[in-house]
Amino acid sequence: MSEHKPQNVIDSYKLLKLQEGCSLDDVKNSFLELAKQYHPDSGSVTADSTIFVQIEEAYRVVVNDMAKKIKSRDKEEEEDEDKLKSKAVQHRQYLNFEGIGFGTPSQRERQYIQFRVDRASEQIMEYRQRQMDRELAMGDVMLAKDLKQSKKAKITQAIERLVEDLIQESMAKGDFDNLSGKGKPLQKFSDCPHIDPMTHNLNRILIDNGYQPEWILIQKEIRETIEKLRKTIIASRNKVGDPMTIQKEKQWKEVCEEFRENIKILNKRINDFNLVVPILSRQMVHFNADKEIAHVQDIFEAQMKNKAEAEAKKTEAEMEHGRHDIKTIVLKWIARILK
Repeated sequence: MSEHKPQNVIDSYKLLKLQEGCSLDDVKNSFLELAKQYHPDSGSVTADSTIFVQIEEAYRVVVNDMAKKIKSRDKEEEEDEDKLKSKAVQHRQYLNFEGIGFGTPSQRERQYIQFRVDRASEQIMEYRQRQMDRELAMGDVMLAKDLKQSKKAKITQAIERLVEDLIQESMAKGDFDNLSGKGKPLQKFSDCPHIDPMTHNLNRILIDNGYQPEWILIQKEIRETIEKLRKTIIASRNKVGDPMTIQKEKQWKEVCEEFRENIKILNKRINDFNLVVPILSRQMVHFNADKEIAHVQDIFEAQMKNKAEAEAKKTEAEMEHGRHDIKTIVLKWIARILK
C-alpha cells in the first residue's frame, strides 16, 4: 500500500507538533495543550481564534487519517483470516468469538460475552476520560473568573461579620438601651386604613430604589428634548446673523427643515406618552414646528433691537461726553484770554 500522504495530512501533523505513527493519546494531549494556548476564551496572551480553528481542523484530519489506517489494518487482518479459514476449515469453530476463550463452544461463548462487557466498560471509561480532559481544558478559563467572584464574596462576608460583631458588642454594652421607641412596633404602614399594606410596601420599595413610572420618564425625556431643540435652533439663528444673504438664507432653511423633522419624531414620542399616562389631564399636545421657528425669529429680532438700542445709547453717551469735553476746553480758553 502506498505511503504517500495528502499535503493537508502532513501539514496537520506538523501543526499539532506530532510525527506520523504516534498514538491517539498523543494526538489528544497535543490538541488539548494547543487549545489552552490559542482558544479565544482561554484568556491567554497567545489566544487567537484563527489559529485555534486551524488546530481544530488539523486535529480532525489527523484523527480521520488514523481511523483510516486502523480500518485498513483491520481489513487486511480480515483478509488474512479469510485465507486461514479457507486453508484450515477444520479449525473454523476456533475462529468464532473473535478468537477469544478456550474450551468447549459454550465455555468460549460465556468467555466472549464477558470479554465484550469488559471492552464496553473500557470504552465508557475512555469516553469519560475524553470528556473530563475537554472540560479541564475549558475549566481553566473559568477558574480565574470563579476566583475573582469568590474573593468578592469573601470580602463581603467578612464585612458583614464585622458589622454583626460590632452590633452585638454595642448591644452588650447597652448602647441601644436608650433608643426612642424601644419595645414599640415599627411604623410599617401609612395611617390610612384603606390602603392595601402589600401595595404600600411594594410602592415604598420601588420609590426607595429610584423607580419611576414609564410615563414620568417619557415626560422628562420630551421636556429635555424640546428644550435642547429650542436652544439649538436659537444658536443656529444667531450664527446665521443679519442681514440675510442668499447663502445665509439657504443655510437657515436647512436648519429649519432639520428642526421640523426632529419635531415630527418628538410628536411621535408624545403619542407614546399619551397612551401610557394614567391621568387624562396630564396628556400633552403636539408641538408646532412653524410656531417654534416664528418664536425663534421673534426672539432674534428682539435681541437685535435691544442690541441696537444699547449701541445707540452708548454712542449718544460718547457724544455727550465729547461735547462736555469741548465745552470745558472752550471755557478754559476764554478764561486764559480774559487774564
